[in-house]
Amino acid sequence: MTGSTAGVSGTAAFSVYGASKAAVRNLARSWILDLKDRHIRVNAVSPGPIETTGLNDVFGGGEQAQGIKDFLATQIPAGRVGKPEEIAEAVLFLASDDASFINGAELFADGGLTQI
Repeated sequence: MTGSTAGVSGTAAFSVYGASKAAVRNLARSWILDLKDRHIRVNAVSPGPIETTGLNDVFGGGEQAQGIKDFLATQIPAGRVGKPEEIAEAVLFLASDDASFINGAELFADGGLTQI
């Protein structure tokens, strides 16, 4: 899944984005049944706000983007916007043998934002 600039519940001006994320979650849940005979696991990763060029562009770039990211950091229990490497580590974990019994899950890599 791609990173989120919107909350998991309804967010103004993000209806198509939110619907797309919900569709991916449901595809993962269906694919675990479709792919079980092939022993393929399917999970979804739902990142929170992540320090990327795309996030900066969505927020207008420069000081404006930094101000919004600073505000977001106050809303995230971890107290900061995430790093791309942290999402990569979550994906690597789910792809590893350490996650061999995890199937059809949605992993929120968002600093706790979804949980509040």
